[in-house]
Amino acid sequence: MKKILIVDDDPYILLSLEFLMKKGGNEVMIARNGTEALDIINTNKPDLILLDIMMPDVDGYSICKYIKSIKALKDIIVVFLTAKTQEADVQKGYKLGAAKYISKPFSTRELVKEVKELLAG
Repeated sequence: MKKILIVDDDPYILLSLEFLMKKGGNEVMIARNGTEALDIINTNKPDLILLDIMMPDVDGYSICKYIKSIKALKDIIVVFLTAKTQEADVQKGYKLGAAKYISKPFSTRELVKEVKELLAG
C-alpha cells in the first residue's frame, strides 16, 4: 500500500481526492496547509504528494524545494495540483523537482491514471 499525502487548503478538493486515492488502494494523509504538510512529511514519509502551490502559510514551491534538499526525502514524488497556469509557474515547478504539474480544474480520471503510473515507477 502506497502512502499519498494530499496538501490543499480547499476542503472540497481534499475530500474528493482523499476518496479517489483511497479507492485506488492507497493509504491517504491530509494536510490543510504547508505547516501541516511539513509535519507529516517529516514524521510519516509519503511515497507521493499531491501539492497545491497557493496556500496561506508555506507555499507548495517551498515545500517541494525543502523535500528535494533533504537526502532522506528527495525520492518522494511531488505532483503539483494548482491554479497557477502561467508558463513561468510550470517551469518553476519542474525546476524544483516536480514529477508532474497539473492545472486546476483537472480530470480526476487523468489524475488517478497519472498517480498510478508514477507510483508504479
